[in-house]
Amino acid sequence: MKKLISAIIFCAFMYSCSTVPITGRSQLSLVSNQEVLALSLQQYNEYISGAPLSKNQANTAMVTKVGQNIANAVAAYYEVTGMSSALSDFSWEFHLIADNQVNAFCMPGGKIVVYEGILPYTQNEAGLAVVISHEVAHAIAKHANERMSQQVAAQYGGAVVGGLLSKSSSTLQTLGNTVFGLGTQYGVMLPYSRKQEYEADRIGLILMGIAGYDPNVAVPFWERMSQKGTSVPEFMSTHPSDANRISEIKKALPEAMEYYYAVHGGAPKTTNPSNNAKSSDQWKF
Repeated sequence: MKKLISAIIFCAFMYSCSTVPITGRSQLSLVSNQEVLALSLQQYNEYISGAPLSKNQANTAMVTKVGQNIANAVAAYYEVTGMSSALSDFSWEFHLIADNQVNAFCMPGGKIVVYEGILPYTQNEAGLAVVISHEVAHAIAKHANERMSQQVAAQYGGAVVGGLLSKSSSTLQTLGNTVFGLGTQYGVMLPYSRKQEYEADRIGLILMGIAGYDPNVAVPFWERMSQKGTSVPEFMSTHPSDANRISEIKKALPEAMEYYYAVHGGAPKTTNPSNNAKSSDQWKF
């Protein structure tokens, strides 16, 4: 009997998977996009209504410009790959907050917040593109959906087969609080897993390349961030250490540069191109 129940749960989870764009990784998807968007939008609206917007017009305009360029890159990629309909639930917003936190986040659906405290590390548009493209990558990869689904699987197991989520808004609200956690001790959103962080780095580099920002600037940006210092070693944190992150970024750069050259011209530096970037006449902005 236990084996039968386990088999039913396994099958339910297998049919509740989605694929991350660009990387192609399969991820658990037990919670609908609409449910995640509703919960995240509620928390985002509560947060942004009381957040102090930056009064620096130049920096605010830069955040909006870079954010829109990355959003256009997402749209271009989805058009080339025939997935434009997947962006129907996205409504992009870009805000610069007057706060010295060295942080930024993007809520599901494309609500992007950048803190002034990170600008000394980004230094310019390209550096800012590293940050915004990474946060946008979390959103299009639906990492919040995945994180919530993992909690559902861990806490409720086979109960999801019986439609537990659709019947209990309080259950979803509780899960949303633990997934998004705006205003918690983490400062902004609760941290993603290392796997999701590395994946967002890789996707972000590609989005940068499509948008026309040189992905190579990601390395010096993270080197500057590493000089800020970290208080928690990697094995105690869900975030990758700066050294490991930089190492993985360097591995991902050749792929990102293929997209950069495919869209904006030039000769790829890789000797064995993957052809994932398509030809330049397929990209539209």
